[in-house]
Amino acid sequence: MAGAYSLVALSNEALIGARDPLGVRPLILGSMPAPNGETAWVLASETCALDIVGAHFVRDVEPGEVVVIDDRGVRSIKPFGQTRARFCVFEYIYFARPDSVVEGTPVYNARKKIGAVLARESPVDADIVVPVPDSGVPAAMGYALESGIPFDLGIIRNHYVGRTFIEPTDHIRNLGVKMKHSANRAILEGKRLFWWTIRSCAAPPAQDCRNGARGRREGGAYAHFLAAHHAFMLLRQSIRRSARSCRPPKHNVAEMAALICADSLAFIR
Repeated sequence: MAGAYSLVALSNEALIGARDPLGVRPLILGSMPAPNGETAWVLASETCALDIVGAHFVRDVEPGEVVVIDDRGVRSIKPFGQTRARFCVFEYIYFARPDSVVEGTPVYNARKKIGAVLARESPVDADIVVPVPDSGVPAAMGYALESGIPFDLGIIRNHYVGRTFIEPTDHIRNLGVKMKHSANRAILEGKRLFWWTIRSCAAPPAQDCRNGARGRREGGAYAHFLAAHHAFMLLRQSIRRSARSCRPPKHNVAEMAALICADSLAFIR
């Protein structure tokens, strides 16, 4: 099977886990005591799942490895030819939960480090550093610590609204964005400017960024965007059409900033 995947299958005889040969998606093996005193084995995409059931991390399933767990124990099969791993960095940026450890690196620490690198690469004379909740929070904290600019919650997230970038139409998506994120006027009013640190300007559609920039101006601040990663892989054709910033050969950074109504835009290099 070609593509990026981590699979777990259960039958009456065995629990089977498989990771794609490129290792694009994570898969981990854990263990926990069984009621009969023996060892029970767990397969999951992230270590945070082990914490929920009280299991312990054993190891990462290797790229191209198939793990078979049955009455004989744990067996490792490697049916694919050896190839260079291509782990998806977007796991660190957005997909994985911040309390997980992915490929030996805590996701929370990675996101804070990304923010620190952004502060060194793209310094700015700003009043406050504001994250887009929730995935942008650790990166904004790292930026604030490295730059010395105060961190504050200038954007409030409505936790009763689900994902917006996967909605099928612009109308539904735009309504969801307005309901999901709102300006914290008490924090933003009177500020000379602030930086909005986000996971990517391509993963949420460009219209989402435009709505966000306009909403932040309504709160009394300029909209300067810092992106932790420039994503090229989009999930739906409708998103591909609207997320114009995903095609850097067509637009330079200044043009991308104009497309999302931002005063400035910078990506991590």
